[in-house]
Amino acid sequence: MRRVIVDSAIYRDGRRTSGPADLSEALSEARAHGDAFLWVGLHEPTETEFAHVASEFALHPLAVEDALKAHQRPKLEVYDDSLFVVLKPIVYEPESDRVSSGELMLFMGDSFVVSVRHGVGAPLAAVRKRLEAEPEVLKHGPTAVLYAVSDAVVDHYVDVAGELQIDLEELEADVFAPNGGNPSNTAERIYTAKRQVLEFRRASGPLAGPLARLTAGTVPFVHEHAQVFFRDVNDHLLRSNELVEGLDRLLSDVLSAHLAQMGVRQNDDMRKISAWAAMAAVPTMVAGIYGMNFDHMPELHWTWSYPAVILLMTGTVLGLYRLFKRRDWL
Repeated sequence: MRRVIVDSAIYRDGRRTSGPADLSEALSEARAHGDAFLWVGLHEPTETEFAHVASEFALHPLAVEDALKAHQRPKLEVYDDSLFVVLKPIVYEPESDRVSSGELMLFMGDSFVVSVRHGVGAPLAAVRKRLEAEPEVLKHGPTAVLYAVSDAVVDHYVDVAGELQIDLEELEADVFAPNGGNPSNTAERIYTAKRQVLEFRRASGPLAGPLARLTAGTVPFVHEHAQVFFRDVNDHLLRSNELVEGLDRLLSDVLSAHLAQMGVRQNDDMRKISAWAAMAAVPTMVAGIYGMNFDHMPELHWTWSYPAVILLMTGTVLGLYRLFKRRDWL
């Protein structure tokens, strides 16, 4: 059990205090003081490991099931004795230009917060450290934790959107470069970028609903004067969603432009092939005619017939070449 609990502490009047190692005793001590709460952080617990925590804090079985299985959409669920919030932090990997998402669940109730982290993208350690340096914020209890965590997650959305914007600008420059690069590689890069944007939208899009409820101030277990703070988080989320929507539209436009370029290049190739085939067809036709074994053919016994035929074929081919060159077929 100790293995999955990343951190556990009682916070009284916004400051961290030492408390009992036993969760039941620590929760009782926190509830004995009106200005204290217990914050327990876990990382990828198994069903057996989480069972004790769920029992001690009387967490709802449906919320526990969601926290264990992960792969949830961002959401906010209200139960009789607790509030359950799911967030999906995202991480940009500069080495591979990929976006990956983790999952972060928060249980809030009477004088406690239980956080469950899946993946590597959850910023809990940094959030806890920052909150402990701001006791004026932390003294507002579990609501301060919910605000700080959601604010950190959404702020990182904006940062990742900026990284994706840079990647898209580079991709756009390659697509519209004079040589056009490798067409097949460009198409693969565009579809890969679309997948990254889709991963981003799966994390940020569904979060709009829960933040709207928190902004409205109708959610239990949340401080009544916290709407203004969640409104700020919601504004940042709207900004990140607008950015990712713009990226998605721009990627669609880039893909359309790339496909149009491919069509133009294929038409150019077909014209060139047709032009060379036409030039090759003339001497082939003439040679084929004079290669037939007939006794009576025009100019067959003329002394200059061979040079004349060669001159005719050469002149015709050169004429076709100049015609196709003038029409930009070659």
